[in-house]
Amino acid sequence: MRWVKRILVALIVVAAILAAVGWRLLAGSRPQASGSIAARGLSAPVTIVRDANGVPTITARNRRDLAFALGFVHGQERFFQMDLERRVAAGELAALLGKAAIKADASHRQHRLRALAVRELAALPPYQRAMVDAYTAGVNAGLRHLAVRPWEYLLLGVAPEPWTDADSILTVDTMFFDLNQDGNDTRELNIARLRAVLPKALSDFLLAPAPRWEAPLQGGPTAPVPLPPASVLDLRHATPATAALVAGARAVAKTDAADTGIGSNGFAVGGALAGGAALLANDPHLALRVPNVWYRAQLRYPDPADPQRMIDLNGVTLPGAPAMVIGSNGHIAWGFTNSEGDWMDWVRVVVNPGNHAQYKTPAGWQTLQRHAEIIQVKGAPAVHITVTDTIWGPIMATAPDGTPLALAWVAQEPRAVNLNVMKLETATSVQQALALAPTLGIPPQNLVVADARGNIGWSIASSAIPLRTGFDPSIPADWSQPGTGWTGYASPAQDPRIENPADSRIWTANQRIVTGTALQTIGNGGYDLGARAQQIRDDLRARAHFTPRDMLDIQLDDRALFLARWQKLLLGVLDASRDPKLVALRPFVAHWQARAAAGSVGYRVVRRFREKVRENALAPFTARAATRWHNFKWPSPGVGEYAVWKLVAQKPAWLLDPKYQDWNALLQASAREVATELAAQPGPLKDQTWGRYNTARIDNPLAIALPRWLADWFNMPHDELAGDDNVPRVLHPAFGASIRMVVQPGDEARGILEMPAGQSDNPTSPWFGNGHEAWVHGRVTPLLPGPARYRLTLDPRPHGNGRP
Repeated sequence: MRWVKRILVALIVVAAILAAVGWRLLAGSRPQASGSIAARGLSAPVTIVRDANGVPTITARNRRDLAFALGFVHGQERFFQMDLERRVAAGELAALLGKAAIKADASHRQHRLRALAVRELAALPPYQRAMVDAYTAGVNAGLRHLAVRPWEYLLLGVAPEPWTDADSILTVDTMFFDLNQDGNDTRELNIARLRAVLPKALSDFLLAPAPRWEAPLQGGPTAPVPLPPASVLDLRHATPATAALVAGARAVAKTDAADTGIGSNGFAVGGALAGGAALLANDPHLALRVPNVWYRAQLRYPDPADPQRMIDLNGVTLPGAPAMVIGSNGHIAWGFTNSEGDWMDWVRVVVNPGNHAQYKTPAGWQTLQRHAEIIQVKGAPAVHITVTDTIWGPIMATAPDGTPLALAWVAQEPRAVNLNVMKLETATSVQQALALAPTLGIPPQNLVVADARGNIGWSIASSAIPLRTGFDPSIPADWSQPGTGWTGYASPAQDPRIENPADSRIWTANQRIVTGTALQTIGNGGYDLGARAQQIRDDLRARAHFTPRDMLDIQLDDRALFLARWQKLLLGVLDASRDPKLVALRPFVAHWQARAAAGSVGYRVVRRFREKVRENALAPFTARAATRWHNFKWPSPGVGEYAVWKLVAQKPAWLLDPKYQDWNALLQASAREVATELAAQPGPLKDQTWGRYNTARIDNPLAIALPRWLADWFNMPHDELAGDDNVPRVLHPAFGASIRMVVQPGDEARGILEMPAGQSDNPTSPWFGNGHEAWVHGRVTPLLPGPARYRLTLDPRPHGNGRP
């Protein structure tokens, strides 16, 4: 027993030593928040003052020194995040993470964006290039000054590679991947597949938007598409083989249920409704993780046009770039939502039958370009791939008839990326900001702007809006004929714009915004259904005066208006049934709270019922595509809402899956499937709440490699979340509002900025996770930083307590 006690004591001592060493290593990678650091490359001292939440106020004597200091704080607190971003765009993740990243690298490497980034960098005007140079120097200075390299590199057993100027371009490229279908237009490809196996009238009906839910800023709803008659397709004559295919296709349809869809909100009201200055609200929805994609900051430097006036910026920056991306400068406030325009096209590549190394172009036969790419893999041999390129883009897919397809994507254009977003920092009016919109080298976005004079405006922010000629952009097309394809880019005069609408209200939520010529220019890359935008629009119309808190309440609106008709439909199904499983659902559905509340069982039931009805109603059509292409998916979870509701309302026998006796049987079967699913979950039915399903998983990407008890220390709490698709408060376990910002230019003191996960990814940081709980519960947190807690000076003079 004496030896056992000695061994136990020794184990405890060893564990304590290991814990102490681990803590010291983690603490060593925290940023230096106080003191003075000698920093070569600055022209004058820069102060970095942080509040209790780690939000820095960076004050510099010029914009270049500010870029250096912003790079310094990004490099100290967010370098691993930045490393992942540049590697995602370049297709270089496997060199850091190993074999698991090879597939993603192989897909992204086809765009060869690192080579393009070098060209885009060289094309930057001198001022922007100077900002990138200074930012890069600051990032590497911040990284060098850490006592211990960031903890993620300790876990991976590698050293971080220095930041380069081209990496800042790649950071913007990564946002293109995030916002443009991961650089692979599966939406258009699946539309082509569906049209290849179904009559045109039927595919048009199934893919039609839902006029009931559309909420454009300009123009009215889309004209309804008629229900196809039995002469187009009659499923009552389906063969037994076809019926078997339908059953096999259900697995394909089920994958849609887990799809989070899309979500970002940006809206504004004019000064007449807000007491003087206009009021802006923006909550861009992105994948959520630790740390958050954004980094909060206040940036202060003298106005180059008037050195006596300080430019004072408040908002969020993107680690990897030297700019304030979303925020306010006291004169204007600006925000972005994904436009969902059509920024990709598949091009049918006509190969020379006599020489397969050639393909047809408007200028005649040209040789296919082949690029050998080497993917380095940590702990394994390198992987060699060949990228086959055309004048339109790389060949990445095959058309339904077997023709090779090249992907034309705006991100591949040299004009697609620049740092003109920095010009918003000095804009003083909505008019100036909207004039900048067609010059911004970012993923094409809805830009919503409000100014201190009470004006509001919207435009598409993009320097690369393609002009299309001679083809249908919704399906792959042949561009080999002269005058066909992308024939240029929109001029500033062609960039759609809305300024000071008559009702002083602007709303964007990934929906179709415009109509007519403007819509032809933007295209349709998969607009949101519109229910969320409509709810925001109606919330805005319900008031005649707004405060920042009123705008936040709209961002937090989780009323289930979209699902209300599905709840009524389900109640009718339950009332007509004597099945005990269905009878048990009724009280929960009847008292569902009519909102995406975390504690509602009924909301979860109604939501899943809609998904099941959609799956079962579309199964016969899914089958025809899925049997030819195993990876077929409907273009988005919203596609089919119009068609499915019309089917269950009108009950056409010829479009019913022969598996069911009638449409009522399909509805009852869908309800039973929901009841069976919930019965299979642990615990009684009363515990099967929406929050139990919609539980946060906002984690550090490397936490998966750690034991659960340790991983939770690096992650955010697994809270039950209110919110869902098709309500303004879009929230899913790892997808939702990356910030909630509300600001009235000139009155930033009353501004609001909520952000999940906090500023740091280091659990030993004093501000790790600060602000996250307020974000979960929608509690107001101020836009402006709080009282100073820490003060750091970056000094160009050769003294101080840090390394140069």
